Amino acid sequence: MANSPQAKKRARQNERRFAVNKARRSRIRTYLRRVEEAIASGDQAAAAAALKEAQPELMRGVTKGVLHKNTAARKMSRLSARVKALSA
Repeated sequence: MANSPQAKKRARQNERRFAVNKARRSRIRTYLRRVEEAIASGDQAAAAAALKEAQPELMRGVTKGVLHKNTAARKMSRLSARVKALSA
């Protein structure tokens, strides 16, 4: 357990950041799940729309430090490839 005042403050800050990051990560996963569900339903238009909504959310996760930029790029690339494959 933290003993010094500085360590106690850092512990409080860490709890707050953890809560914010957890909410942000959850929000990103929700958007990704919507894309997955649209792909599973086979509706290409809905999947493309869901992907378009998910992209800014993923990039926001990168700028806020929740995701690594390559992770977000990989997810976008794989999802967009799957959405594109629906039309074929």
